[in-house]
Amino acid sequence: MIEGFQYEEIKLQDDYEGEVIATFIISENNHNNRPVVLYIHGFIDYFFHPHLSEFFHQNEYDFYALELRKYGHSILPHQHKNYCRNLEEYFEEIDFCIQKIKQQNNAPLVLMGHSTGGLISSLYLNKGQFKDQVSALVLNSPFVETNVPSIARTVLKPMTKWISTVFPYAKLNGMLPPIYPSSLHKDFNGEWEFDLVMKPIEGFPVYFKWSSAIMDGQDYLKSHSNIHQPVVLLHSHDSYLPNKYESRVMKSDIVLNVEHMKEIGPKLGENVTLIEIENGVHDLFLSPKKVRQQALNEMINWLNKVI
Repeated sequence: MIEGFQYEEIKLQDDYEGEVIATFIISENNHNNRPVVLYIHGFIDYFFHPHLSEFFHQNEYDFYALELRKYGHSILPHQHKNYCRNLEEYFEEIDFCIQKIKQQNNAPLVLMGHSTGGLISSLYLNKGQFKDQVSALVLNSPFVETNVPSIARTVLKPMTKWISTVFPYAKLNGMLPPIYPSSLHKDFNGEWEFDLVMKPIEGFPVYFKWSSAIMDGQDYLKSHSNIHQPVVLLHSHDSYLPNKYESRVMKSDIVLNVEHMKEIGPKLGENVTLIEIENGVHDLFLSPKKVRQQALNEMINWLNKVI
């Protein structure tokens, strides 16, 4: 756990695997009388970003983070890590956090999601019970489309749905290359320290059921999304899938395709701003210092105009 934060266990309703919890993370430097950011992480991820909180505090915002069920500090021994059957499962813990924040602070609330967290956040602002209590949405390289050719996706979706219906825990190991996490961690090619149990270099299995839920969520956004709040979608200028570590890894999105974000992003709602970050990595706020500072400044300048 990170010094300067309180970690609150959220007891959730039991699901198909039994007991379920999430983790609500509260900055000890909050004032409870200024705009609030609630951060939601991505896949094979958890909150290890105190520099984000520091940046928001410097700009007169309070900061909270949520570790979703079966992620990070919310993983229980009997659970399949990072597993879900429907992305709306996560709405329960988002509901809790919004209610808890609003009990203490009725200032504008910004929902902020990275990658899969961006997909979930976008769905929440379409369907969530307390979506109208959110004032703006910040998306950091959101997972709005699976990074495969479109023709492959037409085959992948029905195949994935069939396999996951018959075998709910069918999975593939090694689907996500270790180049990205190793490019971030200080013991390899990066500058960040994170727990290699909660965010392992080799990743977690990709379950067909999870993949099916992801594609269902993406399809909803492409055809039905109608977010009323202002949205900013930040993305790198470049993406590609490397076979080995090279310098381009440190200045490109090597997980998702930025062209998908540029295509689908404007469909999310009635007021969407796209901002391209030159040389940004997949998690733009983990980019090399000069680049992440630009991304943070672009984001806060946008927020200060809409909040």
